[in-house]
Order: sequence, then C-alpha cells, then structure tokens
Amino acid sequence: MKGHDTMITPEIEGLLDRAESKFRLVALSSKRARQINSYFNQLGEGLGASIPPQLPSTARKPLSIAFEEISVDKIIPVEISEDSEPSEEELMAIEAMEDSELEEDVESEETSDESA
Repeated sequence: MKGHDTMITPEIEGLLDRAESKFRLVALSSKRARQINSYFNQLGEGLGASIPPQLPSTARKPLSIAFEEISVDKIIPVEISEDSEPSEEELMAIEAMEDSELEEDVESEETSDESA
C-alpha cells in the first residue's frame, strides 16, 4: 500500500541533505528561483542573459523548478571564502552584469520619458 503523497515534491528532507542547512537551502533555492523567473521574463526579448532551467519539469513555479534542480544535483551549494580575490574571468563577468544592468536602466528611463 502506498503512503499518501506529500505536498512538496521533492521532499524537504532530501533537499536538506544536499544543502546541509535550512538557511543554505532557502538562500540557494530562492536565488535560483529568481534566476529562473528572470529567464522566463526575458524569453521574448532575445537577451539570453539568464540560465534556463537545467531539467524538464512539469512544475510551473520557479521555486518548484529550483527544488527539483537541487534534488538531482544540477544546482549545488558552493562555499565562497570572503578573503579570496576574484579571478580575471569573475571580474569580467561582474563588469558585464553591471553594464547590462546600466543599459536596462537607461532603456527603462527612455521608455518612461517617451510615454510621459
């Protein structure tokens, strides 16, 4: 006889084993859910700046997709030490993200100016 299904699939216990703590699970899953949400929001714009979901899913909510990715080890927590210097690649990636954010801000200001 099969037990009753839980509301949360994958189960929280398995996710906690992978993330090692509740706080890390919340931080990791919420960050990934925001990335997935950003990806779906920019789909029609052709920007390609966000990472798409890493597995096929029937879930519609970004947080559910993030939990599924964590449960199959597509997304893993990484410990970052505060005292290490960023590599040249990391510095270039940070600069590119800041540039794209500035461009988005300028475009949104131009759009709001035209509509006013």
